[in-house]
Amino acid sequence: MCKILLSINPEYVNQILNKTKIYEFRKVKCKKNIDNIVIYATSPISRVVAEVKVEEILEDMPENIWNITREFSGITHEYFLEYYKNREKAIAYRLGKVKKYKTPKSLNEFGIKSAPQSFIYL
Repeated sequence: MCKILLSINPEYVNQILNKTKIYEFRKVKCKKNIDNIVIYATSPISRVVAEVKVEEILEDMPENIWNITREFSGITHEYFLEYYKNREKAIAYRLGKVKKYKTPKSLNEFGIKSAPQSFIYL
């Protein structure tokens, strides 16, 4: 079992928590097999708020990933295209069961000093 911590904008965190966004997009795939994502909501929340099970990891050309994920992407097509501009590969984590923490946690509680730009293994 391998977990990563991701920094995610609060707008998208809310969509993940209410299950209107079930895909999380990244430009780089983790080298290890990921079972869970620990969600750090960025400023102004700046807290670890939830964990979510990773059901599947999709890796393909951006246009193919968009065709699969668009209904539950939580983002606009324009935003997606800009995010993957000049990229040949897109990564999408299909999110499953969400466990929201009753009390949000600090990064210190995970032994982390600052929020990662991309991700950090836990």
